[in-house]
Amino acid sequence: MDSLHLYFFTYNCACNFIDPDHFSRHFFDALPVTDNSSSTTPPDLIVLSLQEIAPLAYAFLGGSYLTPYFALFAQAVDRATANHYGSQYVNIVTDNSGMTGLMVYARPDMAGHLSSPSIARLGLGVQEMGNKGAVGARLSFSTQESPHPRVGLTFIAAHLAPAESAVARRNADWRSLVEKLMFGGSEHASPRNDENDDESESAALLPGSPSSQNTYRGIFAPANYLFLGGDLNYRTADKLPADNDYLRFPQADAEPASPLHFSQLLKEDQLKREMQQSRCFHGLSEAPIDFPPTYKYHQEAQAAARDPTQADRVPEWKWTSTRWPSWCDRVLFLDAPPGIGKEAKVKVLKYDALPVSPTSDHRPVTLTVSIPFSKVNALDEHETTAPFPTDPDWERRRDVARRKEYFVGCLAYLGLTREGNGLMLASTIGLLGVWFVMRSLFSA
Repeated sequence: MDSLHLYFFTYNCACNFIDPDHFSRHFFDALPVTDNSSSTTPPDLIVLSLQEIAPLAYAFLGGSYLTPYFALFAQAVDRATANHYGSQYVNIVTDNSGMTGLMVYARPDMAGHLSSPSIARLGLGVQEMGNKGAVGARLSFSTQESPHPRVGLTFIAAHLAPAESAVARRNADWRSLVEKLMFGGSEHASPRNDENDDESESAALLPGSPSSQNTYRGIFAPANYLFLGGDLNYRTADKLPADNDYLRFPQADAEPASPLHFSQLLKEDQLKREMQQSRCFHGLSEAPIDFPPTYKYHQEAQAAARDPTQADRVPEWKWTSTRWPSWCDRVLFLDAPPGIGKEAKVKVLKYDALPVSPTSDHRPVTLTVSIPFSKVNALDEHETTAPFPTDPDWERRRDVARRKEYFVGCLAYLGLTREGNGLMLASTIGLLGVWFVMRSLFSA
């Protein structure tokens, strides 16, 4: 083999449990079909970038509180791979930073060629907590069958600031990603154990990787292919829609020349504008977009997705009138990492959106690429194209933010969940009982 086949999937879960049947049925809809065949090439790696994976209380507490949410994705991926390829893929990474999750799967025959992953986490929300944030995994693939046996890979799941007007905040989130999302040592996390954070963050880079002699731990590591996907939240207008603007929203039956065709709205995309003006995602690329907006679908559209009688019909597009339909969900990549020959560029096979989800107002987006093996240039293996320097205080800031997350998670659990309400009620009843017993003893 001379390349890796990657299927990168990003999805905003809207804090809901997914429907594993619907999810697995459509999971591979966007895979490119092999020439002169109705079959698809099995991907070597599958990456899931998940945003708003669970309600804030469960996400901030993490651990077993997130297990049921990750388990449904694992179940759906197992079903999808078994149905399409007759085998279940191996889970390499399951991790999160607050409400943002990352899962990495490998084809069974490929898993043994992957190094242990190095994990990075960052909060981008209020007080740098993880209501918005990013989680990354770095690993390498090697095989003796290839003349250039190693490929360095960095995968990042991200969720940036919301709202039409928050362009500057989203750009600032990108800068924070470059400055503060730092990879530590090798660790398996399924899900992550925060007690091991200090050890993992201080360890070296992946052993044996091209960058193992380099202490740079940022996302732009030398000789590493970088893929970043998530709800990046860039919109198609800088302010909310006016009363009648919904009449100009894209429609499914519109011709390309019509103002109601989605390609006309794509011209107003904030992300393309900001990237062209070098204000965000410096050095990254995106495949051409040839699919409708992925946000924000009305509840009627979600209900239609739930109805099997409409599975083979293209229903009228239903948008929420209070938000501009936008391409919030994106996958970007570094097509030619420094230290690797310019000829070894990522080859895009397909970039597409999956059907409307019954449990979210976002559509999933997938990118399928071929990543070539290429010899690392020893003279350039320490080169990096990072647009901003590393924040020397990144580790302390993340530790402080994590403590805040845990505190807020506990409060949210007690105040906003049934289990927490029950615990509060039981504690209150218990304290009252103790008070009455003590009162009766001392008054006897």
